[in-house]
Amino acid sequence: MTDIYEKINELYDRKREIELGGGDDKIEKQHQKGKLTARERIELLVDPGSFVELNAFIEHRGHDFGLENAKGPGDGVVTGYAKVNGRPIYLFSQDFTVFGGALGEMHAKKIANVMDLAAQNGAPFIGLNDSGGARIQEGVVSLDGYGHVFYRNAIYSGVIPQISVIMGPCAGGAVYSPAITDFVFMVDETSQMFITGPKVIETVTGEKISSEDLGGSKVHNTISGNAHFRAGSEEEVLQMVRKLISYLPQNSKEKAIKNSWDGDDYRPDLTDIVPFDAVRPYDVRLVIEQVVDADSFFEVQREFAKNIVVGFARIRGEVVGLVCNQPKFMAGGLDIDSSDKASRFIRFCDSFNIPIVTFEDVTGFFPGIKQEHGGIIRHGAKILYAYSEATVPKITVILRKAYGGAYVALNSKSIGADIVYAWPNAEIAVMGPEGAANIIFAKEIAASVNPEETRKQKIAEYREKFANPYIAASQGMVDDVIDPRETRMKIVQALEMLGNKQEERPYKKHGNIPL
Repeated sequence: MTDIYEKINELYDRKREIELGGGDDKIEKQHQKGKLTARERIELLVDPGSFVELNAFIEHRGHDFGLENAKGPGDGVVTGYAKVNGRPIYLFSQDFTVFGGALGEMHAKKIANVMDLAAQNGAPFIGLNDSGGARIQEGVVSLDGYGHVFYRNAIYSGVIPQISVIMGPCAGGAVYSPAITDFVFMVDETSQMFITGPKVIETVTGEKISSEDLGGSKVHNTISGNAHFRAGSEEEVLQMVRKLISYLPQNSKEKAIKNSWDGDDYRPDLTDIVPFDAVRPYDVRLVIEQVVDADSFFEVQREFAKNIVVGFARIRGEVVGLVCNQPKFMAGGLDIDSSDKASRFIRFCDSFNIPIVTFEDVTGFFPGIKQEHGGIIRHGAKILYAYSEATVPKITVILRKAYGGAYVALNSKSIGADIVYAWPNAEIAVMGPEGAANIIFAKEIAASVNPEETRKQKIAEYREKFANPYIAASQGMVDDVIDPRETRMKIVQALEMLGNKQEERPYKKHGNIPL
């Protein structure tokens, strides 16, 4: 009779074999590329000792092109659940040492199973991607597997936070799952994303380009906007993921955890940061630092569409989403990329009950043939749609300029802002005083003895009469004109007042955002 301990020993032998993945040689090759293994990554991401593996014994069912003789421990992916900062999360980590991390039928089944568990239990889902793409030897069942993953990415969007970490190649259909998720992290030099690789592009179009220049972390964080964060090492990027999760609720039915905070809300330095001269640039991050809790601002897509700044922060311990014009770039005007960046961030915050605070200093939508032909109308409309759709607390502070359609789009009262504050130097108008004076007083300026002097007088006259916050305040479009030094205090009061906000909207399946 077989001893029970022999069976137990066999169990542990099998587990050790699975944990070795593709074996010592392939693990060494992974390390030589500057990459960690699937399990090493999990250990760095989650709280020590908290990871519980699921479906470890699953194997592929392929019988063609040599697969019948190929072993693939875990079928190239590690799945399970764990804790990050003491809170439950679910995850997968693709194992490049087994079939190059290529996705096959059972590989996809493991991922789909753990995604379902994440949704059913209302916890964030994290994917650590390191894959050669679809497993060609399995044919269409591998493509079908991708479909099962994509479907879950889509239907669980807005239900649980979904995070993708690109830690190696991510090509072809594999890129669409990260693209649907809420946030994408990349690692410099070792991670890439592209639909078609450099060799295919060269064959089809004759263009020559390296993998890094085509789809590396810098490209997707600065040019395409497909990624939100990047770091110089896997260790650093996984710490960034842990930090992001600290700002997020577990699911759409909960709110983010509020930290304890004690201190003074008065901020005297704010009066020195924003120049009184409306055309002088400044860094809006300096305003953010003065308003939010110390060291709490966590910027999203820092290197993309720099004319708008978005990110998470805490105000008296409460998580807020910040959307801020950046006068350092393009005078803070809105273009195609910044419209997309802001809209998606606003919709994420609304999905997960995170109040939105907007710091406005905008000249308008950016002019130009390239912008018009690129669809600035459609892209700009996304901001209007996102703010109008959002039912979370929405607070706007007009720091300086608020001109034209951009004023309306950036969370004005007319599209649903709960509270709008303006600083006393704010200019709220259809357009800037210079442009307005040139149109309204064109004949008078042309007929004067000294046109330039008359023009200056008319600009000053227009600014005095219209480009100030009091006209808008008299019409109820601004709730209060505030001392800049009391900005944080006013936001704190507004957040407290809006703490139990509930807003019902007409029933519908979903709206049709201008994509």
